[in-house]
Amino acid sequence: MKIVLTTLNAKYIHSSLALRYLRSYVKPSFPDVELVEYTINDVTMNIVGDIFKRSPDLVAFSCYIWNIRETLDVISNLKKVLPEVPIVLGGPEVTYDADYWLKSHPAIDVIVIGEGEETFRELCEAYQEARLRGTQTDLQTVNGIAYRHEGRVRYTMPREQLKDLNQIPSPYEEHLEELDNRVVYFEASRGCPFKCQYCLSSIEDGVRYFSMERVKRDLQRLIEREGVKTIKFVDRTFNIHKKYAMEIFQFLIDNHNGTVFQFEITADILKPDVVDFLADNAPPGIFRFEIGVQSTNDETNRLVQRIQNFEKLSYTVKRIKESGKIAQHLDLIAGLPEEDYASFRKTFNDVFALRPEELQLGFLKMLRGTGVRARAANHGYIYMEEAPYEILGNDILSYTEILRIKRVEDVLEKYWNAHRVDRTLEWILGRHFETPYDFFQEFGDYWEEQGWGRLGHQLEDLFVRLYQFLQERSREGLEHVLSLMKFDYLYNQKHRPRKLWWPDPMEKREMQEVYRQLQQQEQDGLLPGGFMQDLASEKEYFKHTVVTSVSFDIRRWLEHGEFNPGTFALVVYYPYRSAVSNAYEIVGRPLPVTN
Repeated sequence: MKIVLTTLNAKYIHSSLALRYLRSYVKPSFPDVELVEYTINDVTMNIVGDIFKRSPDLVAFSCYIWNIRETLDVISNLKKVLPEVPIVLGGPEVTYDADYWLKSHPAIDVIVIGEGEETFRELCEAYQEARLRGTQTDLQTVNGIAYRHEGRVRYTMPREQLKDLNQIPSPYEEHLEELDNRVVYFEASRGCPFKCQYCLSSIEDGVRYFSMERVKRDLQRLIEREGVKTIKFVDRTFNIHKKYAMEIFQFLIDNHNGTVFQFEITADILKPDVVDFLADNAPPGIFRFEIGVQSTNDETNRLVQRIQNFEKLSYTVKRIKESGKIAQHLDLIAGLPEEDYASFRKTFNDVFALRPEELQLGFLKMLRGTGVRARAANHGYIYMEEAPYEILGNDILSYTEILRIKRVEDVLEKYWNAHRVDRTLEWILGRHFETPYDFFQEFGDYWEEQGWGRLGHQLEDLFVRLYQFLQERSREGLEHVLSLMKFDYLYNQKHRPRKLWWPDPMEKREMQEVYRQLQQQEQDGLLPGGFMQDLASEKEYFKHTVVTSVSFDIRRWLEHGEFNPGTFALVVYYPYRSAVSNAYEIVGRPLPVTN
């Protein structure tokens, strides 16, 4: 029997762990199993045609909120060209409301509910037996499914979870070439000990672990694969079991081979000794932590049954940030129960004060099966009827306010999370706005007023638009803001830009004077060794540097926090003898010619 396992990933670089588990579990019994992945951006009929050409006897789709709409389009058309082929759906999006999906979409034959490995194998066996005997498939013998029979939706007995996860054959023993240059998802445990009511993991009971021996063996196999660059652990709370997590951390520190690992961490339960261990021993850039804060409103956290100590969380985030070794991605959810606009503003500022490398601002989604959806009427929620079920408002947060927060999200992504103007933002947030949230909100509102959301943008546009906004808001101290924006723009260029977005009145004789000063600084030992070696001639100097005037000593401010205003030259050198990602910057002496 030919089985096709498939899904529509959000992006090409993603990979489906669920499908790989199913393949490894059924392949000993059904060797003719094929795994094929598409994306939600692929043309529907191209997917249908590709599956059709594979001549399947059974097709199974893995379904999530990000792909359910496109998946339904595919299966609706696939059923028309392969009417006798069973179409099976599984995954979190269809697990918790199988009755709705089966009644609404006749192309679906079976839905696998919950953990799927054992259920899917038995389902394949039932179809295989019916094929061999030439009889109708007896689905009532397969636990853990919903199906349609004589016009009615029927459920079989619930499937118990696998007690021993190690009985699932490893999905990483073969087909590793499929994972080259993709994000590889990895699971060391299943389940979550917490009961956050907006999360599907709250429905499961307990946490189960794969054996440490297996985890290390699979990780080693992936690490040794040259094409595997990023491994993302999908464990809902990776650090819930301290000893288990520490052993994996140590193994990865010893064997990482340059691979990047991402974990979902509950920061307020990460013990200080673990934090110190990571700060002292983690190789820079190898680990990345995703930390869900969601809200700092105590009443909101109580209503969604989220246990959180923000003081301990803050200590952990700050200590890790001080180490400079681990990037941190913190999450917020707008629209949680009893968090109005003012409360969310406070939550944002509380978390932004920790200065995470990334701050993701999301919006509450009423996922099927969650507690917040079941009790939506208690808070007057209105939300999208179709995936992703995002809220449109509630009793204390209007749709107008949600739209305003979305503007905050937009500029937050473009500027803070993209790290295009880091130094500029730190300057203006501390001097020009009451709170960080107010900057992002005011800029987001201004962005909307200008209609920029309907336009594309280059890197230069982002700088021009920020400067235009600041000009219209306030002119005080703007020359210093412009100086830092010049620095940020030039620092983030990989190659010498051919033109600048700001008018630069510096004349050639002034730049020649800067060059002479650099030569003198080289002789005085004030420049890094070998800097002028590549710029021995004035021709090479002009070819590989950008020189612009700035209003204060940026180097002193960056290195010592001291503000020294005056007329300075910023010289940015773009190396051409060695491959580097960023420009090398120096700040020259005050220029008498421009005083």
